[in-house]
Amino acid sequence: MIGKFVCWSRMQSEAGQPLEHIIARKENERLSNGGVFFWGVGNAPSTLIAPLARMEVAVPMVFSIMKGKPKAHDIAPASVVAWRRYVDQNGNERPLPPSILVTSRGDSSTGVRKSKHFALICQSQEPLAVVSGKPFNHRSYRNAGVNGGAVGASQVTALLTPSIDDNAVAEYEANMEASLADAYWVRLTDPVQLSESQLRLYARSGSLSVSDWVDYVSDIRQKTVRVSDTGRQLGLF
Repeated sequence: MIGKFVCWSRMQSEAGQPLEHIIARKENERLSNGGVFFWGVGNAPSTLIAPLARMEVAVPMVFSIMKGKPKAHDIAPASVVAWRRYVDQNGNERPLPPSILVTSRGDSSTGVRKSKHFALICQSQEPLAVVSGKPFNHRSYRNAGVNGGAVGASQVTALLTPSIDDNAVAEYEANMEASLADAYWVRLTDPVQLSESQLRLYARSGSLSVSDWVDYVSDIRQKTVRVSDTGRQLGLF
């Protein structure tokens, strides 16, 4: 993992799904999309991401399981939305590929309708699975960019660059690895709220076969409730 940059994200249950279900559906995405999958995250990318993507600088991707238990609003959110479009590194809004399903809570932790979400675009030629035994010392890195500060305790996803190792014991493991691809880290747009029937379908996403995956994603992304700017449901389509 020696290099100028590495992207690190801590993962846990989210949007009403346990982590093992999320990874299972990301594996279906990967198999259905030439090795590429989108991983939803809550924070905006580093300002370095767009130029790195344009220059196609290799950036390894490391996922570590969070230390704490999932929060109640991640285990049982009041609502769940699916995101259907994203903004690429050139500022163009594009539809997500047909095999990609990125979801999030419909409301923020304070109960306000969620209007922003982001995704890492990742690529792996190996099956996605949680492994253990490979330490990842985040204290051996700092945030990439002009300020170059230490990785904050509240940072869930960050672009990092190697720093001087303080010999601290690694608190995390590299539980899953990939590399950033395409636009690397993007802003998502066009959320649609899942209806009750879609939520029941969504609960099955971790057990679907690859052959059923694209049709399933179409059902989730198309036959849902669109959310207006005021949060009002506009009906099925």
